[in-house]
Amino acid sequence: MRKFLVELRTAFPDGTDQAEIDRLRAAEAVRAGELAAAGHLVRLWRPVGEMRSIGLWRAADEAELHEKVLGTLPLHPFMTAHVTAVASHPNDPGGPGRAGREA
Repeated sequence: MRKFLVELRTAFPDGTDQAEIDRLRAAEAVRAGELAAAGHLVRLWRPVGEMRSIGLWRAADEAELHEKVLGTLPLHPFMTAHVTAVASHPNDPGGPGRAGREA
């Protein structure tokens, strides 16, 4: 599977019922757990003081990421996503073969 760095922003239309927002967020947490268990959601961060998420996701390709992964999130209709395909860097200190190397 390929890796993708995904920035997600969620915005609800004015007047959206708070109970509906709470329901969707609870469902989102459940679905995120399912996607993590399936190997699609690897890591998820929230920048301090901001209402957006940055995550490391896996999918066969960008089409699968949008259609079968992100598209299944309950908050998807209210999200904008910025997707960047990423690959290992040879100088990544946490990359394969780098752990335990002496400086």
